[in-house]
Amino acid sequence: MAETTTVGKIFERLLGPSAAVSITAYDGSTSGPAGAPVSIHVRSPLALTYLMSSPGDLGLARAYVAGALDVDGDLYSALRALVAQVDQLSPADRLWLLRKLGPKHLRRVAPPAEELPSRLKRGLDGLRHSKTRDSNAISNHYDVSNRFYELVLGPSMAYTCAAYPSADASLEEAQAHKFDLVCRKLDLRPGMRLLDVGCGWGGMVEHAVAHYGVEALGVTLSREQAQWAQKDIVTKGLADRAEVRHLDYRDVTETGFDAVSSIGLTEHIGARNLPSYFRFLAGKLKPRGRLLNHCITNPDTSVAHSSRGFIDRYVFPDGELESVGEIATAMHDSGLEVRHSENLREHYATTLGAWCANLDANWDEAVVEAGAGRSRVWALYMAACRLAFERREIELHQVLGVKVGPDGDAGMPLRPDWGV
Repeated sequence: MAETTTVGKIFERLLGPSAAVSITAYDGSTSGPAGAPVSIHVRSPLALTYLMSSPGDLGLARAYVAGALDVDGDLYSALRALVAQVDQLSPADRLWLLRKLGPKHLRRVAPPAEELPSRLKRGLDGLRHSKTRDSNAISNHYDVSNRFYELVLGPSMAYTCAAYPSADASLEEAQAHKFDLVCRKLDLRPGMRLLDVGCGWGGMVEHAVAHYGVEALGVTLSREQAQWAQKDIVTKGLADRAEVRHLDYRDVTETGFDAVSSIGLTEHIGARNLPSYFRFLAGKLKPRGRLLNHCITNPDTSVAHSSRGFIDRYVFPDGELESVGEIATAMHDSGLEVRHSENLREHYATTLGAWCANLDANWDEAVVEAGAGRSRVWALYMAACRLAFERREIELHQVLGVKVGPDGDAGMPLRPDWGV
C-alpha cells in the first residue's frame, strides 16, 4: 500500500531544496519558495502517471502537452530547473516515488494525440529514410500550417539558425545576415545557378536571386512550404529567376550548378546516407563549384545519431545528427575539398529564444491555428533546444566544400574573407 504524502512533497523531493520553482498541485498542496520566478502547476494525477510510466523527457513532455502539467512564467527557465532533475532520478528516487504513489501510476495510459507511433511501428510505413517515410516525416513537422509558422518565425519565414551580426540585432536582421553569409561563402555572382535543397519557405532562394543576381532552384518535401514559397516568389517579382518545387532532392534532374546550399536538411538524411547524399550533391556541381552544408551536429562522435524520446515522437521523427567530423569526412570522401568550417552554436540558442518570444506573443492565435497540444509541443521543443545549444549538447556547423577542377584548381582565395 502506498504511503500517504502530498504531490507538493513529491515534487519538493524531485526538485531538491535549492530549486527556484514553486509547485501547486491538484490536491491543494504546495512546495518551493514563495515568490519564485517560475511556478509549476500539477493539474491532474495524469501528470504523475506520465512521469512515472515514462521517466525522462518523454514523460515530462506527455504531461505538458496533455495540459496535466502547466507553467506560469518562462518555460525555458522552468526547464532549466526541472529537466535536469527529472532526467537524473536515481533508483532510490524511483523506489521512494513508488512507495509514495503506489503502482497505479505505473499503468500504461494513452499518450496525447500529438504523439507519433514508435520507430518500430513507423517501420510499417517503409524503411527509415525511404522516400515515402521521409515524406511522411517532413509533412508531419512542416505541413502544420503556414500561418502558424508565420506567427513563430516572423516575416523572414526562415526556420534555421540565424547569424547575429551583433548582440542587439533583430531576428530579421540576423536571418538576412545568415543568407548573406551563405551567399558570400558560395561566392555567388550574377548569372550563376544555385540549387538549394531543403529550401523551406524559399528564403535562401529569394535572397540569392534578389541580392546576388543568380538563378535559383529550391526543392522541399513539404507541400505547404512549396506552395507558400511559389506564391511569395511571384509577389516579389522574382519568378523569372527563382523557382521552388515540391520535390525530393534525390529527384532533381538538372545538373551543372555553380553552387549548392543545404541549410537544415542534413538532419533528415540519416547518418548511413551521408555518403550518397554528398555524392549526389557533388554530382550536381560544375568543377570549382561550392557546396555549403549548414546543419545541427552532435558535439562528438560518442553521441548516438538517432533522436529519442520527445524529439523523435513529437518533433522530428527519424531525425539523426552527426558530429562535424563525420560531416566533413563524408564531404571529402565524396569528392568535395573541405575549405572552411564555422560553429554557430550560440547563434542558434539566440534564434530559438526569438522564436519562443514570437510564439509567446502570438500564443492565442497560434492555438486557434494549430491547436493547444501542438502549440505546446513547439513551445517545449524550442525552449529545450535553446537550452541544449547553450549547454553544448548540440552544435550548429556550416561546412564549405569545393568540387576541385581536374587541374586541382579550387577557385578559392588564398585566405577567405566573407566580408559580412
